Amino acid sequence: MKPVIVRAANLLDHLERLRLEFGGGVAARKCALLDAVRRLELRTAKQVLRLHDSLCFMRAYPDGPEVLKRVERMLADFPRRRDLARHRRSLADSGIAGTSIEFRFFWPQARWLAGRWGTRLTIVWRDFVERDQLGSLLPLLTHFSETPALDELAYTPRQWVTRLKGPDESDASFLVRRFATLPMDEFGREKLYDRLDPPLRLASGPDTPSRTTACAVPARVAFQTVPLTRGRPDLAVELRRAPLAVRAVSRGEGQRLIDLARAAMVTRSRDLDVFSWGDPDDVRLADCGGGLQFAIIGAIPERRLLMEAVYAFLTLKNGVPIGYVLNSALYGSAEIAYNVFENWRGAEAAAIYGRVLATVRHLFGADSFTIYPYQLGDGNAEALESGAWWFYQKLGFRPRDPEARALMELELKRMRSRPSHRSSIATLRRLARANLYYHSGRARDDVIGLVPLPTAGLAVTALMSTRFGSDRERGARVCADEAARLLGAPSRRRWSEGERLAWDRWSPLVLVLPGVATWTTEEKRALVDVVKAKGGRRESEFVRRFDRHRRLRDALRTLTLREDAANP
Repeated sequence: MKPVIVRAANLLDHLERLRLEFGGGVAARKCALLDAVRRLELRTAKQVLRLHDSLCFMRAYPDGPEVLKRVERMLADFPRRRDLARHRRSLADSGIAGTSIEFRFFWPQARWLAGRWGTRLTIVWRDFVERDQLGSLLPLLTHFSETPALDELAYTPRQWVTRLKGPDESDASFLVRRFATLPMDEFGREKLYDRLDPPLRLASGPDTPSRTTACAVPARVAFQTVPLTRGRPDLAVELRRAPLAVRAVSRGEGQRLIDLARAAMVTRSRDLDVFSWGDPDDVRLADCGGGLQFAIIGAIPERRLLMEAVYAFLTLKNGVPIGYVLNSALYGSAEIAYNVFENWRGAEAAAIYGRVLATVRHLFGADSFTIYPYQLGDGNAEALESGAWWFYQKLGFRPRDPEARALMELELKRMRSRPSHRSSIATLRRLARANLYYHSGRARDDVIGLVPLPTAGLAVTALMSTRFGSDRERGARVCADEAARLLGAPSRRRWSEGERLAWDRWSPLVLVLPGVATWTTEEKRALVDVVKAKGGRRESEFVRRFDRHRRLRDALRTLTLREDAANP
């Protein structure tokens, strides 16, 4: 092996080890190591990726200003590295600035990319499985005067799109822009586009999303001068420590944080609905100290669920995106999906998770938390391989399902008798079939995961089908008026568009709530305020109002249990 190759491998090994060490003169060693690596031309794509990811890590966790200055300079210069240019093709989909990204982006993300970087967005025709379906849709995407040619000429869908698009637009931007003009609502447009599922390629450009440049520049950098917090937090203690501050951001800053979150998904070939449908008027920034922040993003009213309030958090360390959280809250409880981006999983995952739960408790008043099976490994190979189930179990989460609980006890017994024992993938798969729960107070049954909320939809279906059949539009109007009379709702003309939308969606559910007609005037008025909050500026206010309304909580739970029992 040539000496330069050996030296590069050794330096990268040293850098990867040293990036996790802090204090005691480590900063000076990192500076010297960065200076040495900066002058090297790396020989393999894997080495280029390793260097890039070490720099991204050190940007999030800088020891001091000298380390940060070197890291930021190297990241700024990264797209111009000769070794990156040589391995550009092998590093596609890495998210490194200067490389392309291929993914089957869902509709809102595809529309966002086409609107920002349309000339760099193209269709990957070789992987376009449903391209023949596109051929059948072309009459909807063109002018009627073009139909004689569309009807008779046997061009392929690719040939047609090449002819149809403008001279200064790409095939993908043409397709996305034509879908955006279809005379249907956004839900129908999204379903049709996602069924077509065109694979797209985003070519790199000076301002296209990349992991290299991703950073919301913080007002002040928190330098890491002591060892990382690697131990498991005491959740009971963590939940009593609220964030240092939670502030509402301006609409402009909210949009920038949403764009940063969307870019973080694009550069990792992922998609997250709440980021894609983020509401710039419902964005807050939670400061947990030490450079750790959560950008808390709510969805626009049109994309909110009927009952639970769903928020997505972008986890930031000194402004660098290092992971995300999906939180669904109701009944003083929360279902949490937690993800740390791969580059930072060896750092403070458990400690940050403690801060996640404390932030959720502070914002939504949750005292019970649950983890959904997918996050534990049910249909999720990554979670199985990482041992996610035991990560949460060691933090204090427990299954309530009898079979899962018995299997857990059996595994714990095996570990006590043989400390080296590790659960097999097959065992982890069985454990992951049921939710895990953590209760900071007494264990309750009226929490997300145990209240069968989907069955409320069956009660609404019974009402709508019996009274209105196929005429759901008339049903929506009638239910809205009947619910208004029942609850004594004031005129809705002065309500916001989101509040009126929430009322239209909730009205059938209001009518099937057990005993609602017997509620007091005050309880009915409070229900009106709950529904309005679902379409208000902050959906978290809906959760707070819902959880304070004892009669509503009890009535909805009674309804869901009744329907669940009737429809096994």
